[in-house]
Amino acid sequence: MSVMRGMALTLVLSLVLGALGVWGGAAYVKRQMQRPTPLHELVHEKLNLTADQKARLEGIERDHEVKRRALEAEMKAANAELARAFQQQHAYTPEVQAAIDRFHHAMGELQKETMVHTLAMRSVLTPQQTAKFDETVVQSLTQDAR
Repeated sequence: MSVMRGMALTLVLSLVLGALGVWGGAAYVKRQMQRPTPLHELVHEKLNLTADQKARLEGIERDHEVKRRALEAEMKAANAELARAFQQQHAYTPEVQAAIDRFHHAMGELQKETMVHTLAMRSVLTPQQTAKFDETVVQSLTQDAR
């Protein structure tokens, strides 16, 4: 095999594997976001919320849902952009990098929004409720790191 052919094959394989990695990451994030979290279960089923707390949390969750959906749509759009860039050139072009950066930015913004949402929910709780809440948040954030 000639050197040029080997380089071309390496480049094509690198691009395909990179695109698969981004797609796989997006699929993983999507699955994680769709299943009920231990925190959601704790807040709505185990903390014995007052009617006032429930009403305040409903507003917080409604606002978060709008932001979450917008960021998920941005992630989908970034993946579509990546697919177009891949399809057009089959190379690691600036357009491919831009699509990957767009996806990572949206994913980072989603993580920030989720933390802001978590802290907003926490502010509604009593000191006794926050102890359980905080423990669940820490467990959720570290469960895959163990």
